[in-house]
Amino acid sequence: MLEEQLNLKAIIHSNRHFMKSDFGELDFESDQDKGLTQPPLTKKATAQGSIQLPTEYADVLKEANYFALLEARKSQRVYKQESLTLEQLAFLLWSTQGIKSTRGNQYATVRPVPSAGARHPFETYLAVFRVEGLAPGIYHYLPFEHALEFLHEVDDLEDEVSRSLCDQKWAAKGAVTFFYSAVPYRSEWRYSILSHRVMLMDAGHVMQNLYLSSVAIGCGTCAIAAFDQKVVDGLLGLDGEEEFVVYAAPVGVV
Repeated sequence: MLEEQLNLKAIIHSNRHFMKSDFGELDFESDQDKGLTQPPLTKKATAQGSIQLPTEYADVLKEANYFALLEARKSQRVYKQESLTLEQLAFLLWSTQGIKSTRGNQYATVRPVPSAGARHPFETYLAVFRVEGLAPGIYHYLPFEHALEFLHEVDDLEDEVSRSLCDQKWAAKGAVTFFYSAVPYRSEWRYSILSHRVMLMDAGHVMQNLYLSSVAIGCGTCAIAAFDQKVVDGLLGLDGEEEFVVYAAPVGVV
């Protein structure tokens, strides 16, 4: 028992150190410093065909006052069994991971959320339950095209999403559940062993935009970091090493 407690304290101490900045202490050469080719800014589509998303959002915004958005922002775990419109979903996708412009020769993307070194190491997947014009199933967002690709159907989608999120049944009761995966090498290429701390910070930036944007369209969300890693990666078809889920959130009308 004592040995287990000492091991636990060692893990806690190590994790605390992970939260600290070592940029002024460690001397390392990243793959960028070595002149190695940078990884793609986004994943390419794997399915044939894509669903183009709307780019006009004025009609979906119910609250544009910034103070009111902050005042109303909170975690919501109860949703009406109503559908989102494709315009509403498109707004949420653009405001969290959409691309406003690119810099250099495909060196970096400028998005509505900040990211260390403009690496934006995340991909967005959706479990769609009720969105007008979309069949239920698993989708992947293509930010350069501002489009969705349909990946696959899932038998008993609600049950499988709930199971992937540690049997949190409420997390599969919204209109759509967002899953954010990390593609670590996008950040590792530039920041090497210091990349993982800032990647998790970046995930928080994305989630806050999802919260505020959900409020803006009369919806709610709740961030989820408790999930079964193997199950959720398998649900989305991820390899669990070069890409894996780091965050999830259902969105529904409230």
